[in-house]
Amino acid sequence: MTNPILAKSPAFAAQPTYQAPPAAPYPGYAPPGYPQGYQGYPPPGYQPGYPGYQPVAPEPTWQAPGPEPTDQKVMTLDDVLTKTGLTLGSTIIVAILAVWAVRAFQVPIAAFATAGFVCGLAVIIVPIIVATRRRVGPGLAMVFAVLEGVFLGTISLIFELVYPGIVIQAVFATFVAAALTLVAFRFGKFRLSTRMRKVVMMSVFAYAAVALINLVLYFFGINLGLFPGPYGPVSVWAWLIAGVGVVLAVLSLVNDFQFVEQGIANRAPATESWRAAYGLTVTLVWLYLNLLRILSYLRR
Repeated sequence: MTNPILAKSPAFAAQPTYQAPPAAPYPGYAPPGYPQGYQGYPPPGYQPGYPGYQPVAPEPTWQAPGPEPTDQKVMTLDDVLTKTGLTLGSTIIVAILAVWAVRAFQVPIAAFATAGFVCGLAVIIVPIIVATRRRVGPGLAMVFAVLEGVFLGTISLIFELVYPGIVIQAVFATFVAAALTLVAFRFGKFRLSTRMRKVVMMSVFAYAAVALINLVLYFFGINLGLFPGPYGPVSVWAWLIAGVGVVLAVLSLVNDFQFVEQGIANRAPATESWRAAYGLTVTLVWLYLNLLRILSYLRR
């Protein structure tokens, strides 16, 4: 529910989209003009009580579906983990190459920041497109990885220049948080109830709305102080927003795990593993950005 990329696909639905029709009951024999289920009445031309007469059961019009073809590949946990590693790893590699290119070719930070801002807008638009598509392949996932990598490279470089070593700390904190969440989900059976998933969904939408309003006001010279950059003081509201962001990101990660678990139970096609990997990558990147912001607050 919180990740539209996974929520829009029927392969990850809580109930399988296909349900076998009920077995056709034997209606009995009924001659024309008589009520359905009137059994034993002889057909026209025979006298009532004709000895030896037995009504003939009609041929069934419905047949049970045959067994699933064994050659159709289905989504597995290994596929999801492998493809998540590819998309997330590509994002990290692109971010590293973008930072290296800026330093190697002495690209002005302002120009790099502009490119990162454009890619950031594209990163917001691409998930909306992905959520509406019936099929997500490696091409679209890699396009997102490149755009996300440039955006992450920009943000990470700006914070790294102000607080040396903060990027390594944020990456380590992200992997630790993701690993602990996975352990709690896998071995601790930590799940979100239906009501809790709705609460998290509404909270994520509210968080995104606040962030968007703050960005629009910032362009008009109004700074609410909710999402401060690497410079300046940090208000209590900024701490609260960052903490809520981390909590929502972790809960969204649990929800993504539940979507993947349901998709595997539904025997979703193997191609849906790209969609699952894409959704997990989006959530992990969001978790990283929130942790990066909190670490910058701690070092001011």
